[in-house]
Amino acid sequence: MNDVRGPRKHRVRRAIFITVGSILGVLALGLGVILTVGGIFVPATYLQPWSASYYRQFSDPRMQVVAQAVLAPSGHNMQPWTIRLDKTNPDVLYLYTDPTRLTPAVDPLARQTMVSDGTFLAYLQVSAAHLGYDASLELFPQGTYNEAALTTSMSKLPVARITLAKDSSVKASDYTSLFLSDTNRSPYTATALTSTQTTALTALAADSSTTLSILSDEKDTMALGRFGVEGTLIETQYAAATKESDAVFHSTEQSKNAARSGFAVEGQGTSGIMKYVLQGLITIIPAVNDDAAGAKNAIALTDAGVAHTASYGLISTKGNTRTEQVRAGILYAQFCLHARTLGLVMQPLSQVLQEYPTMAGPYAAIHADYAPDGQTIQMLVRIGTPTSQYPVSMRRDANALVHSP
Repeated sequence: MNDVRGPRKHRVRRAIFITVGSILGVLALGLGVILTVGGIFVPATYLQPWSASYYRQFSDPRMQVVAQAVLAPSGHNMQPWTIRLDKTNPDVLYLYTDPTRLTPAVDPLARQTMVSDGTFLAYLQVSAAHLGYDASLELFPQGTYNEAALTTSMSKLPVARITLAKDSSVKASDYTSLFLSDTNRSPYTATALTSTQTTALTALAADSSTTLSILSDEKDTMALGRFGVEGTLIETQYAAATKESDAVFHSTEQSKNAARSGFAVEGQGTSGIMKYVLQGLITIIPAVNDDAAGAKNAIALTDAGVAHTASYGLISTKGNTRTEQVRAGILYAQFCLHARTLGLVMQPLSQVLQEYPTMAGPYAAIHADYAPDGQTIQMLVRIGTPTSQYPVSMRRDANALVHSP
């Protein structure tokens, strides 16, 4: 009798190969669809300002420095800036707050927005120094805002008059740090800042009315970590804040290219091919990143972060005027830049400093503990040595900032 087992085994193997091949083909097709929807073939024009040569497309020195100032950090990455080039003086430009880019749910008093104006000015000064200019600042040259008509005042009154003057002696400190990510939410190493690092960073406030404190004692790191977690939890439970964040979250390369501001998956540390996978999944299955999932992820990131943080930074001002808020932003940007020069990274945990009703309890508590003489804490950050690098985020085209109020 002929042995039929050989042909049968061959048919079984063939069926297995066909089945496995079909499954792999379907998976590959599905992955291709996800990556395509996620924008893997779409050029990321929103990253163009991060190129060190981006500014060279402009011949006007004022636009050259603006082209690098757009890299500054800002609340919700809203980049709430417009500029006006003086038509009679080629060395002068003005910075205005863009009232269409406010985030009133989490920043009802526009305090964080003014801090963001300060970061822009600090980055501009570093860029100017690199190009051989001194950039002098006159804050609120036409007077401060009418708080009763705030958005109208923002459109009409400049935050700063900036004058560029050729000066070969000006130092371009921390210029290369302009091009590094300003926020890193990953866990940090267990090593606290050294006394040398602490001294170098706190010295940034030596000639300022703004205070910079770096705290590394276990009692402080535990307390400030708890404030960070509590603030994040409250913000994720605040429906208006969630709605506001949802409105500026962009899940595809196409939407990021259109907006060039706000949030994206890079804020969670996602990069490389996984960025496109996650963007595709969010677009195809929105529940992957619904409010519940987003809140869970935000809390988990904060929990992991504060559990691996050995130092915190606090920036405070004596009062809380608009000028003081801007100066706090200038110091914060200088702090960010020099920290990166020293090989350090940071993450703002300033939710606890927000001024809406449900945050009132922890806001009062942190001020009672760390601003007992009535100061205003403008920024709370965790700072340390990174365990991983974070990708950069969207930035607006410099031309989009030019406006005539």
